[in-house]
Amino acid sequence: MKTLLICHAGDVLNQVGLARWLASFSDLAGIVVIRETHHRLLQRIRREIRRVGVIRFLDVLAFRVYYRLTIASRDREWEQERLSKICERYSDLSPSIPILYTSSPNSREAAAFIRTAGPELMVARCKTLLKEGIYSIPRHGTFVMHPGICPEYRNTHGCFWALAQNDFENVGMTLLRVDRGVDTGAIYGYYKSDIDESTESHIQIQHRVVFDNLDVLQQKLKEIVNGHAQTLDPSGRSSAAWGQPWLSRYLLWKWRARKRKRENASRIAAVS
Repeated sequence: MKTLLICHAGDVLNQVGLARWLASFSDLAGIVVIRETHHRLLQRIRREIRRVGVIRFLDVLAFRVYYRLTIASRDREWEQERLSKICERYSDLSPSIPILYTSSPNSREAAAFIRTAGPELMVARCKTLLKEGIYSIPRHGTFVMHPGICPEYRNTHGCFWALAQNDFENVGMTLLRVDRGVDTGAIYGYYKSDIDESTESHIQIQHRVVFDNLDVLQQKLKEIVNGHAQTLDPSGRSSAAWGQPWLSRYLLWKWRARKRKRENASRIAAVS
């Protein structure tokens, strides 16, 4: 089957790692790499302020500063280690695979590139909502590996918010087909991983629920193209769209996680 990947520039786990994985079992017909502009960043900021208000947005900014100062370097090291393991398993990409660098996956040049590549199925690993004229090009659809269980945790950082809510049953990834809504498309599976919430960041966790499940995701994508995949019915469940992490909720989550770890260690010691 012919596939195409959309991802962000500098996101090596996807731009290199996931691309190698796709090329290992499919004809990777092209890669669209998004180089975001300052205008796009300002759009996201305005949207988040409309969502949570100015006061709460300061909580969002505080987390960004905290993350860069205390967490970001460890996450980069973790991502490089994970990428090295992926590169050991999957071969280098062929230099003949075409790559388009663009400021938007919804641009005319992106649409032309995708049509020329002619993918049967597209994987979108990007923050930008795709227009129907883009996600409808592949005849088997465009799919996202959403870091969160849908419909309970739609939009961004679903794993973070499930952990912040103590909703551990819903820490995972949803494979869904893109439609006009925000993570409202047909659901093809839920995927989880063994995590350590006391030591791992939310970024590590949301990567793990994807990259720990590459083998089963490969089989599922093949089933979709072959017409054998079944969708899951989320009817009757709650649905919510979430936003960016807050520092206040992050600190509370980590405090609770460390407390749970101490309590579990005490119980184990008491039994032994």
